Amino acid sequence: MIRVLVVDDSPGDRQWLAGLLSRSPDYEVITAANGEEAIRLVNEYSPHVIVTDMLMPGMNGLELVAALRRAFPGLPVILVTAHGSEDLAMEALRRGASSYVAKSWAARRLLPTVHQVAEAAVQRAKISQLNQYLQHCRFSFSLASDCQLLKPILNFVHGLLECLELDSGEITRINIALQEALSNAVFHGNLELSSALREEDEAQYFALAERRRKEPPYCNRRVYFRGELSRQKLEFVIRDEGPGFDPSVLPNPHDPESLECPCGRGLLLIYSFMDEVSFNERGNEIRLVKRLAEKGAREQAGVGPRDAPEETPVR
Repeated sequence: MIRVLVVDDSPGDRQWLAGLLSRSPDYEVITAANGEEAIRLVNEYSPHVIVTDMLMPGMNGLELVAALRRAFPGLPVILVTAHGSEDLAMEALRRGASSYVAKSWAARRLLPTVHQVAEAAVQRAKISQLNQYLQHCRFSFSLASDCQLLKPILNFVHGLLECLELDSGEITRINIALQEALSNAVFHGNLELSSALREEDEAQYFALAERRRKEPPYCNRRVYFRGELSRQKLEFVIRDEGPGFDPSVLPNPHDPESLECPCGRGLLLIYSFMDEVSFNERGNEIRLVKRLAEKGAREQAGVGPRDAPEETPVR
């Protein structure tokens, strides 16, 4: 069982969020009415994931993220954002939260988001330590456009990041950024599927993806994923063989209102969790950089990844 702690000062919203999670038999849900109670319950029940509202009296969501990051650095926190809390949520993502769900989309997005974050956290706990003396490595994959390959690829990267002795919460955020970028390459790049279709009919979206995966020209396209990792810097490059895209039509990843836009969710997470994000001219290749040498200095200063230029958004 995956234990999920839901934190919300509104009894109605708290019961609603807990009910959404209780639809899955894999989750044991406990609740807290405020940040102080949440920290007590973390000590008592050791939950695997925290789901918290942002606007609460006393300790708000941002302060709860900071407190949990200090006391329980490997514990992932998912933010539930309502209209008016976007700026606070953006700062919480920079400070260490693992993901977010807009409250207006919680009925559809909460369970998949908790599953994504919980799975990453559980995998982190299960993977044994590899060579702790690893200093530098490179890898390169040529992948079919099959979403079933994403989990083993991310597990592979996860193991390498553990060898580099990264903070467990940082590993989870890097994996989520890579999952978003790889999913973009498969679904939006090679299979040419739109986010609008997914929001209209998710079942139809994945059914079309499965059909296209077996039909030309889509079935012949590959996703190229390479990485270079050291104890100073991580660099990942993901390229698809689709037609590319026009970045000017995409939402601004630095705008807090993007939290309410389903199509901009992956974009916002990638920019929040990586230090550099850039694209090739065609728009079918993304480069992600995480600078590890500056990690300690950034945490002491209380700031997140550097702002990326607005002219290079992602699908």
